[in-house]
Amino acid sequence: MRAGPDLGILEAFLVGSPTPPELAGKEISRVIEIRGDQTLDELHRAIFKAYDRWDQHGYELQLGRRPFDPKGPNYSVPAAREDRAGSRDARTTTLDDLGLKVGRCFGYWFDFGDDWYHQVHVAKIDKAIPTVAYPRVTGRVGKSPPQYAPAE
Repeated sequence: MRAGPDLGILEAFLVGSPTPPELAGKEISRVIEIRGDQTLDELHRAIFKAYDRWDQHGYELQLGRRPFDPKGPNYSVPAAREDRAGSRDARTTTLDDLGLKVGRCFGYWFDFGDDWYHQVHVAKIDKAIPTVAYPRVTGRVGKSPPQYAPAE
């Protein structure tokens, strides 16, 4: 049996956000499996869905020397970050293009107004199962905070 493409098993931790007080200080994370030949835009969509969001906004993946390193390589949809010269297109960059290794961490910043910050950790590299649809969420810790605070 021929092995499928590489599979990244990624942990996406919510590390900064407009989280309501009842969720503050609690771990909120998701485990996402995604093939190496899938794009960073597909990773964004998987995290977006995993956190039960519904209103699309701009995002950026920051892959510098540390998570949230704005001087390192960053990837987004070009129109979302016109203020950032050198931002690369997340729609055409695959995870394989990044050469990610186990232990690597990078930042995912969603919604440049409300500022949802996630730290993504490469937990494992495996082989994809040809009959499984990826990306997929395989683990959840904590309740998803509402995308917007309830109206008072």
